[in-house]
Amino acid sequence: MKPTPKSPPADSPLLLAFGAHPDDIEFGCGGVIARETQAGHAAHFIVCSRGEAGTHGTPAQRTAEAKKAAALLGATLEFVELGGDAHMEHRLAHVLAFAAIIRRVRPRIVLAPTIVENQHPDHVVVGRMVRDAARLARYGGVAELIKLKPHAIEQLMFYAVTVEAEPADRSAMLMDVSDPDVIAAWTASMDAHASQAKTRRYVGLHLARAKMHGVRGGAGHAIQLFPNDPLVCSSLASLGRGARQF
Repeated sequence: MKPTPKSPPADSPLLLAFGAHPDDIEFGCGGVIARETQAGHAAHFIVCSRGEAGTHGTPAQRTAEAKKAAALLGATLEFVELGGDAHMEHRLAHVLAFAAIIRRVRPRIVLAPTIVENQHPDHVVVGRMVRDAARLARYGGVAELIKLKPHAIEQLMFYAVTVEAEPADRSAMLMDVSDPDVIAAWTASMDAHASQAKTRRYVGLHLARAKMHGVRGGAGHAIQLFPNDPLVCSSLASLGRGARQF
């Protein structure tokens, strides 16, 4: 594993990633984060609880694990309060708070949990609120956001925290995360959430899932991302290969 990611550029982060719980981002798309930060792109995490309702790990322990994991991925981290683990509700005040974060951070790309119903309800709530916030962030006349300059992101991408959260009705984009340094950083970030290993073998589960998606795309490991909107390219030459073209 590379000892430290490359220094990010001085301008806004490439990635702003939202997670409902302290481990969601690492388990759901940590390999993507590692790939980008090791390429010199900045990433910032917004975590919306401290795992208060979890069976294993205290809020203090979960907070420390999240900070360690983010550092291992080369990302910065902040927590926001939405009522606590297992108590999140879709509220306009929360959407506006997310929109304010988007305006402040000014990312190009935002990552959020998918909004598939058959998963932890907090994932769905956060995913929907991020989707709404990304839209409100670009509207100049929103009274509650008037002090912050409007900002339009380039893409909202959803990540699946679990297999069950992978949308069956939406085409996925496969991100190749096969580089050994990327896999090492991603694995280390998942291992940092040691309290959750008492519940399930999450690290092996997510690596196996990435291996399966890699087989689909002719790569060692790949992570699915699900664009909220159609991707727009200025040239066909900028497209990656199709998953079956190997």
